[in-house]
Amino acid sequence: MITLYGSGRRFGLPDASPFVSKAEILLKMSGAPYALGEASFSKAPKGKIPYIADDDRLLGDSTFIRFYLEKKFGIDFDGHLAPADRATAWAYEKMCEDHLYWAIVQSRWLIPRNFEKGPRRFFDKVPFLVRPFVLGMVKRQVRKSLYGQGLGRHSQAEIEALAARDLDAVSAFLASKPWLMGEAPCGADAAVWSMISGALCPHFDTPIRTEAEKHPNLVAYRDRGMRRWFPELI
Repeated sequence: MITLYGSGRRFGLPDASPFVSKAEILLKMSGAPYALGEASFSKAPKGKIPYIADDDRLLGDSTFIRFYLEKKFGIDFDGHLAPADRATAWAYEKMCEDHLYWAIVQSRWLIPRNFEKGPRRFFDKVPFLVRPFVLGMVKRQVRKSLYGQGLGRHSQAEIEALAARDLDAVSAFLASKPWLMGEAPCGADAAVWSMISGALCPHFDTPIRTEAEKHPNLVAYRDRGMRRWFPELI
């Protein structure tokens, strides 16, 4: 049985990391039996979550997990899509993963009120005396990653404007469709749904959430996916 390693059910989400949620949805879509495990970053093949264990094999990164599932089980998550639609789905997935995601990270980690009720909880098991040093180190790493990615070079207002543009694009393309590319979910839905759910997470008070809530079809998309894949969290 495949074991998926992540941070666990948090903040009303399948996982605090949308990439872990993406991997779990892909496992559900594949029909493969799986279990959930608590991640150890020292064991993670790429030093991040998610990663899976399948017998004695460890594999990291949600997209490579997708490729592995497709090969192992002989499936194609985009098998019902035409080539141009596959390309469009991939583009929306990567916009959400490589752009919107970083705005969500910034809103959770670098806005103090959200950090206090969110990411800080990841470190509750760290010994009290060293916890401030660990928190400071990790926050500096997050800030450095955001700066290196590029989004962290912008002002708060600029970051929020860019995130709003992403949300507008997903909403406009989704329109009245139940899923990103039509009547049935495709591989990109695992990623896009996870990012939209993260943006809408009621646990965090962010302008990104406010912008996402302005789009009824994004809220309905989040709710539809939650009923389909994670009804136990409703």
